[in-house]
Amino acid sequence: MKKILIVDDEEKLRGLMGRVIRLEGFEVIEAGDVRTAWKKLDQLDIDVVLCDVKLPDGNGVEFSKALKEKQPLLEVILLTAYGNIPDGVQAIKNGAFDYITKGDDNNKIIPLLYKALEKAELNRRVVRLEKQLGERHSFDAIIGKSKRLQASIELARRVAPTDTTVLLLGETGTGKEVFAQSIHQASARAKKSFVAVNCSAFGKDLLESEMFGHKAGAFTGAVRDKKGLFEEANNGTIFLDEIGELAPELQAKLLRVLESGEFIKIGETHPTKVNVRVIAATHRDLPRQIEAGDFRSDLFYRLSVFQITLPALRERTADIGALASSFAAQFALKTNKKITSLSADFITALEKNPWNGNIRELKNVIERSVILTDGPVLDVASLPFEMQHPAQDGARSLSAFSLASAEKLHLQKVLNYTGGNKAEAARLLEIGIATLYRKIDEYKL
Repeated sequence: MKKILIVDDEEKLRGLMGRVIRLEGFEVIEAGDVRTAWKKLDQLDIDVVLCDVKLPDGNGVEFSKALKEKQPLLEVILLTAYGNIPDGVQAIKNGAFDYITKGDDNNKIIPLLYKALEKAELNRRVVRLEKQLGERHSFDAIIGKSKRLQASIELARRVAPTDTTVLLLGETGTGKEVFAQSIHQASARAKKSFVAVNCSAFGKDLLESEMFGHKAGAFTGAVRDKKGLFEEANNGTIFLDEIGELAPELQAKLLRVLESGEFIKIGETHPTKVNVRVIAATHRDLPRQIEAGDFRSDLFYRLSVFQITLPALRERTADIGALASSFAAQFALKTNKKITSLSADFITALEKNPWNGNIRELKNVIERSVILTDGPVLDVASLPFEMQHPAQDGARSLSAFSLASAEKLHLQKVLNYTGGNKAEAARLLEIGIATLYRKIDEYKL
């Protein structure tokens, strides 16, 4: 039951208002002065406060300010016998939900009360969601106890509270975005935006517009001003994934942001200032790209102030069972299946796999297994063929050396990596979609 606190030194008026509010099904608590109101607020979980402006031991406008500072989730409606504009303006500035005149606006109190309760509930919901988000993206939520992983987590924990630029290194699918989100969540910027952009997902011109924005008329199709992702991330964190794919022109623009905190939008003449923390990631060998002339050395040194290398999944096989169990629980929930356990042979088969696609590939394999499994236990039969029958060194049949056998195995691995997405698989294989379908039919995949 929602709790409403009425603070008014006029007992009869307080009692009358209380009876009206109780008829709406709410619990009403009464206080005749500020001191008593504070006691009630300390003892009970109040949702909305209805407070007179003039009280024996204080002013309602000042009380509302102190109250919102101490308990920001509840809402305050101020009541006054003699309304005046300056008090009303100050009350709203202090965080009051509304400011109304007693007597003349009695018919407004109940509708206003419902609106204030709705706002109070929304405040609580936002806090709950923020807490859940914080828990989901905390370092404690990263699955794995292996020494390699824990060493990476410890480095991330140490750098998180600072504003230092971080470069995350490691193979594709090792969880670099998860680490970036955890670093953001453990920083002073946690309540601000976390914006992620994949630098390989756009062409150069489109990526420049996405990252830095443009003015209307800057190019064909630019019909209105557009905020870039750096502006969206202002006072927060931007995660630049696949930074090694960034075009040279954009590398220069990014370097300026890192050095001066400003950039110029497409079609603009004056700079835009931002305060953004940059976390970048790549699976590429950036020093080698520098030697080849594909990446700026000065940008590399600005990005790599603090480097963290994430281990490949094959380097932390002890974590595979825990990861698989977590993914199985997620996909069982999505598919409305009751998966209670993973068989020992199933986990052993997972641990023997090389996992070239790392955690992303493991997640796809577990999703496939959950879909194919009818019982409560995931077993080897639900795994892809090549994982059920891994090739043994020195004991391969002749067919295992054939080009067709190698092609079939590669096709299956790419399909597993893309989670069955044939269009994406065809793109990665650099073949036409029709050719892929023909090969799937030929190899009975």
